Amino acid sequence: MMTRDEIRELAAFQADETKGACALSFYFQPDPPQDRSHRNQAIVAKDVVKEALKSPVAQGKNGPLHADLDRVLEVAANLRGPRGKAVFACSAQNFWKEYDLPARLGSTHVYLQSRFQLKPLASLLGAQPALSVVMVDRQRARFFDLRLDDLREGSSIVHLLSRGSASDGYKGYDGGHAERRVADEAAQHFKAVAERLRADHEKGIWERLIVGCLDTNWADFERHLHPYVKQRLIGRFSADVAGVANEEIRERADSVLRKWIEERGSNKLGQALDNARANGRGVSGLRRVLQGLEAGEIQSLFLSENYSAHAVECPHCGHLDAHMVPQCVACGRATRELTDVCDAIIPLAIRRDIELFYLKNQTELDKAGNIAALLRFRSDQTSTGKFLAAS
Repeated sequence: MMTRDEIRELAAFQADETKGACALSFYFQPDPPQDRSHRNQAIVAKDVVKEALKSPVAQGKNGPLHADLDRVLEVAANLRGPRGKAVFACSAQNFWKEYDLPARLGSTHVYLQSRFQLKPLASLLGAQPALSVVMVDRQRARFFDLRLDDLREGSSIVHLLSRGSASDGYKGYDGGHAERRVADEAAQHFKAVAERLRADHEKGIWERLIVGCLDTNWADFERHLHPYVKQRLIGRFSADVAGVANEEIRERADSVLRKWIEERGSNKLGQALDNARANGRGVSGLRRVLQGLEAGEIQSLFLSENYSAHAVECPHCGHLDAHMVPQCVACGRATRELTDVCDAIIPLAIRRDIELFYLKNQTELDKAGNIAALLRFRSDQTSTGKFLAAS
């Protein structure tokens, strides 16, 4: 499972180009297998790496990059199955990381740049929160972490309900008493599960929650959830804890998560564009977004699915400019051209924990230049003392 700290480490990496170092990023996207051996997948991946070895960038570098490409070639030769793969390497700076990923990486590709190529990873991760999935019934609760498509089970809570007596007794009194006792025990179990969720959230173990339970148990369980936990519940699905397999849990929870991210992205984009038109907590267009990034204003960033744009970057101070100027307006040093400004924007967004949305079929975003942001505050309005809290 890829952690946030690992993603930040990738985003912070910068190859020392003065010493000939290069950051290598390899993404493997499996195609539908033509045979059970998956041999064609390995052949395609090996061809991509071999082409990278012939590229002008590789030809102009020294031994460490070729060693990295040779090592990736070994990895490519052994790729099997339906999972995606990502490798990030720079042996000149003693860096090598491999990750198994969902097969939603676009294409198999090798990138040779000064920093790691995180665009495929960012579009996959998007605005995914630290997610907890709890499966609960009147006796059991199973707790899971879901990151990408990796479902990991933690500890469980099991409460064995009392058995009823063999006879309901006089006029059914004992039977009624037993039913009330079982109902009380189930309520105590639901309360214990709810308390566990509250405590785990306060510890920062999860940010959002999905619940799986039978519809007949939902109302009884929901009433025990702390208000803070309810606010972070993004959805639920009906399933029998005793009979559901982990793969079904993963698929059902992933479906809930994707729907929530899509709706959240669309709603927050609407807020950003409305605020941009009102000169409030929103901006659109590359120039204004870059200004917001530099000022630390941005809370959520919205990009069209295939967004790309030219810009310049100052290697000395890091200033980004939508205008293709030869000298940095901030420090006066020479700038370098970026064929895709996302190469600089995405690592910056990851390092600053900016919520990132890649959106499809958003006409309003297209009209706004295919890039927009919702702001925490507007620095050009802080002189009045009117800091607007982020929602």
